[in-house]
Amino acid sequence: MTFRGLVLAGILTAASAFAAPIYYTAVMNGPSESPANASPGTGFALVSIDTVAHVMTVNVLFSGLTGTTTAAHIHSATAVAFTGTAGVATTTPTFAGFPSGVTAGSYINTLDMSLASSYNPAFVTANGGTPLSAEAALAAGIANGQAYFNIHSTTFPGGEIRGFLIVAPEPGTFVLLGLSLLGLGFLRRTVNHSTR
Repeated sequence: MTFRGLVLAGILTAASAFAAPIYYTAVMNGPSESPANASPGTGFALVSIDTVAHVMTVNVLFSGLTGTTTAAHIHSATAVAFTGTAGVATTTPTFAGFPSGVTAGSYINTLDMSLASSYNPAFVTANGGTPLSAEAALAAGIANGQAYFNIHSTTFPGGEIRGFLIVAPEPGTFVLLGLSLLGLGFLRRTVNHSTR
């Protein structure tokens, strides 16, 4: 190989080692649950996945739940994109440190996807038996629209609000959208309480 070829190969290798994470969003509500419910709760999740660095960062905002939170996690993979139910893929019974016993809150956490502790053990077993095979399966489920973010509560133990994860081309735009949706949910609750 020529010197020029070696330099080009080095540049391409370095570029792939610094691959940007892929961002996904989910707008969560009661009607999106299975079965659907009439919860006034709303939520927004921004999930970034970097399969080169083996990390997944989860950012969540939620408000207006009728019950207090008991669990939150990502489920994958449904048989059909954007519909149905699936088993829990991530940490069970809930993401470490997710706010418990509240009707509104926020959460941010970065998981090391090369560790078995970032998954439901049953998900790892069903998807190749290793954390890296589970990571590939989860990334594929999310990319294919077969994964959803779910928040469970005391009122709805099976899930009060959920939303399927979709690709977010511009994360900043979707963060603003999520904040707007939460603001509208808060405003709706405030108006409903003041008219009683």
